[in-house]
Amino acid sequence: MAYRKDDDYDYLFKVVLIGDSGVGKSNLLSRFTRNEFSLDSKATIGVEFATRSIQVNEKVVKAQIWDTAGQERYRAITSAYYRGAVGALVVYDITRNVTFDNIERWLKELREHTDSSIVIMLVGNKADVRHLRAVNTEDATNFAEKENIFFTETSALESTNVEQAFIEVLNQIYQVVSKKALEAASHSTSLPKGQTISMSSNDVSAIKGGGCCSS
Repeated sequence: MAYRKDDDYDYLFKVVLIGDSGVGKSNLLSRFTRNEFSLDSKATIGVEFATRSIQVNEKVVKAQIWDTAGQERYRAITSAYYRGAVGALVVYDITRNVTFDNIERWLKELREHTDSSIVIMLVGNKADVRHLRAVNTEDATNFAEKENIFFTETSALESTNVEQAFIEVLNQIYQVVSKKALEAASHSTSLPKGQTISMSSNDVSAIKGGGCCSS
């Protein structure tokens, strides 16, 4: 996959990582953007973000990925950062049932602060700790189907499915906005470089029912 300079891109998509504290959101972010993993990573305080550009259909898409803190006391701070997000990875730890049980609440909060068209992927992280699994893949798959969102299991430690998860979300967003870009071009109106694209719910209705990245 070809890349260009980080400041040279056609589209900027804001993607948020949400979920309970300790599920591995920061390591998913660092694995995708820098191919790094830290066993000693500390809980995120407030909000951090990193970027990475990928090429999709000869266009460069820059992902601005926000890592929102999972601690309850920071929820009021991080909720403001949902604004403008067109994609989200909702993360739980496959070894801790409570983090999966809380996904419904995270989805509710996400949907309250974003457009209904947002592309959402449910991510079961820490799939490398197989002997401690507490959340069945089938249960997560069924939940994702019920919520009409994508699903995958990942391991930030082993770099399993991390790349695929982020790229799938970005590809799905691009499928929606590329249609808008073509329509804009036909009216001789160019989209400003780096504009964050908003999507309508009708634009993604045809793609949200699909599955993705099964482990």
